[in-house]
Amino acid sequence: MIVRTLAEVKQGENSVRTDTFESNRLLIARDGVGFSLNHTVLYAGTVTHIWYKNHIEAVYCLSGKAEIECLADGKTYTIEPGTLYTLNGHEEHNLHAIEDFECLCVFDPPLTGREVHDADGVYPLLKEEKQVKSA
Repeated sequence: MIVRTLAEVKQGENSVRTDTFESNRLLIARDGVGFSLNHTVLYAGTVTHIWYKNHIEAVYCLSGKAEIECLADGKTYTIEPGTLYTLNGHEEHNLHAIEDFECLCVFDPPLTGREVHDADGVYPLLKEEKQVKSA
């Protein structure tokens, strides 16, 4: 069993902060559950360019408001509490945080906790040397 708090993660190495967001990796690859789970807050008034070429991401909005702009077709979707979106086609997009946008994000394959977006908005596909099996 894995039990950890957001406050614990925020104090450790699995908390990533940038100019536009804070991502706290609650579950990562070494936890051995087959996916990763992030608690993320994108800051109001910011735009984050993202393109997960190596991962599928599902995002569930807890609070705030954002617009996701799909760069391939120009469509824009409003995301508010209770809304889920999934980037199952590796869609390159811009995420416009209208208000502080708090969400839970699930990644497959799981993140290691060390990923940061590169210049194209991509997380590299990192491997864990050793995975721990859950009890």
